[in-house]
Amino acid sequence: MNEETLERVYQENLEERIIAYLVKICNLSYEKAMDIYYSSNLSDKIYHGKNGIQYLDYKVLVQILLDTEKELLD
Repeated sequence: MNEETLERVYQENLEERIIAYLVKICNLSYEKAMDIYYSSNLSDKIYHGKNGIQYLDYKVLVQILLDTEKELLD
């Protein structure tokens, strides 16, 4: 596996952990949690690897999402 492939696998696993954690702490369905995550600015930043944000812990990333994009939970 090359570095690019490893990075993509890491990112996919990170997204899965973020969504599962949103389900757990916000009592959401997986469908709703996926909608929230994939419509967030955070998902775009993770996808593009802006400022190394994708290397933060998934719990920290969920807290950032909840703090900065509260409107997505409505």
